Amino acid sequence: MTATAFSSLALSPAMLANLESLGYAQMTPIQAQSLPVMLKGLDLIAQAKTGSGKTAAFGIGLLAPLNPRYFGCQALVLCPTRELADQVAKELRRLARSEDNIKILTLCGGVPMGPQIGSLEHGAQIIVGTPGRVQQHLAKGTLKLDGLNTLVLDEADRMLDMGFYDSIAEIIGQTPERRQTLLFSATYPAGIKQLSATFMRNPQQVKVEALHDDSQIEQRFYEIAPQERMDAVVKLLNSYRPTSCVAFCFTKQQCQEVVDHLTAKGISAAALHGDLEQRERDQVLAMFANRSLSVLVATDVAARGLDIDGLDMVINVELARDSEIHIHRVGRTGRAGEKGLAMSLVAPAEGHRAQAIENLQKSPLNWHPLSSLKHQGGAPLQPLMMTLCIGAGRKDKLRPGDILGALTGEGGIPGAQVGKIAIFDFQAYVAVERSLAVKALKCLSEGKIKGRSLRVRTL
Repeated sequence: MTATAFSSLALSPAMLANLESLGYAQMTPIQAQSLPVMLKGLDLIAQAKTGSGKTAAFGIGLLAPLNPRYFGCQALVLCPTRELADQVAKELRRLARSEDNIKILTLCGGVPMGPQIGSLEHGAQIIVGTPGRVQQHLAKGTLKLDGLNTLVLDEADRMLDMGFYDSIAEIIGQTPERRQTLLFSATYPAGIKQLSATFMRNPQQVKVEALHDDSQIEQRFYEIAPQERMDAVVKLLNSYRPTSCVAFCFTKQQCQEVVDHLTAKGISAAALHGDLEQRERDQVLAMFANRSLSVLVATDVAARGLDIDGLDMVINVELARDSEIHIHRVGRTGRAGEKGLAMSLVAPAEGHRAQAIENLQKSPLNWHPLSSLKHQGGAPLQPLMMTLCIGAGRKDKLRPGDILGALTGEGGIPGAQVGKIAIFDFQAYVAVERSLAVKALKCLSEGKIKGRSLRVRTL
């Protein structure tokens, strides 16, 4: 039996059988290092990036001591964003399939409190939420943490970046002294040291090497004059013509400038930053995930917890100020065995940042002149798909099959030309091939979905 087999851990036969059915054969490095510590009930600080298998690591760790017969909150996972909380809850539900009657509830802002309060009255053993909303429920008395065994701080560095230190401290103040605290973070800034010194008992530390496999991700660096930055982004896109690309910026203002510049050149782009309302954020992410938006221009904080399949390219519009954040950005492409490209624009004043990346990677950077980029011709970068927004959602009992049925049945649109369908509480989004968008809009607007006439518009 190898040291990286899940069967080498003291897990229940039901959990081991479930892991096997989920296709988890061997532990990833972070799981192999952290699970033995967690299963002993010790506090842990783990440094690992998104995509390293950390959710399954703490998920297995917090499910092990759960008592399914007690319906109070026994494990609390705090996440920086609603998207990440949803993703974590989804993974925990898969891991908990072998257990009877485990309730997992998400508590995030941007949605009404009422239904959450109703769900809390029925009880849940695991709560996944954002600090602000968890704090509100504690203040109202709708959430009690006196039976808590395990507290997980996921992407703790991002929560600190977003100004959640005081919220986290207040939440921890309402948990039992004898809890286990698990802290996961991609980087290890001063705030994390302060958190662990204040709230953790003799934590064990594990760190997984966060560098990327060069054969998966090709990195290229281009030296530019500051005034060339916007045009250089256009040149990169016209030269490589990626299907989907995330362009990283520092500030909301820089995001907006890049989007305006790209849109003026006929390139499909939208911004993702902290000032967007939840509905706008959902819409932008749905469009990017369903391939009806070519370029997502995002700040680091806003892009955290994004899980995007098949991302062709990352552009660093400006180099990250921290070399570990650079590694994190670059790691969003080239996942799941696909090859990825990461392009970085470097003005002379950012030379020291490039040097820090070179030192971290322990290999020389791959520099290219901007003049080497050749315009590939063709129309400006426009996505293959288009999104239709439907004015009803999960709360109206709308399901993906209802939308697909309306398009392929009445509308006569081949199922192969319908893309991803995303359903939120009060909205739904469906992607269709651009050439069929007018037909699809007419079909959904004039026909009925689930026997009802609904408001539909193209985005």
